[in-house]
Amino acid sequence: MAPLPAKPDIDLMKQVNRQFVTGVTVVTAMDGKTPRGLAVNTFSSISLAPATVMVCVQHTSSTHDCLFRAEHLAINILSTDQLDVVSTFAGKSDDKFKGLDWETGPFGSPLIARSSAQMEVEIRERLQASTHTIFVCRAVHAAAFENHPMVYSAGKFFDGGALAPLG
Repeated sequence: MAPLPAKPDIDLMKQVNRQFVTGVTVVTAMDGKTPRGLAVNTFSSISLAPATVMVCVQHTSSTHDCLFRAEHLAINILSTDQLDVVSTFAGKSDDKFKGLDWETGPFGSPLIARSSAQMEVEIRERLQASTHTIFVCRAVHAAAFENHPMVYSAGKFFDGGALAPLG
């Protein structure tokens, strides 16, 4: 019997993951009276009826515990003119909302202005998956705008609205 190949190391997995094009979101929630948030690219629709989505957040994130305690959170799908927003929310600043144009949604979650789309969701399940929590959520409010979405691939950001069809 031939030996099994070695498991891929973290550098190879990063290289593989960079080949997958993703949207760019900022997931937000209120921590008492303080808004919190972080940039997340592990967001996906699960079902349209009922409208169900998921986001994954690393346990070591400074925002993780706030999200874990929350009943609702917001998913802000960033637009092409929000490079400043993604850089802020990908960082470790204590006050990521300082100077940011945002408002409280109908269910209390921070909605970021200029986004391509926004949704507030009710957290239904918190699943533990190795180093991350998978939040399975039901949409309770949503809005879509004309702003082109930002996409991410191979370490760079792109205009998601300028995609050209293949074939």
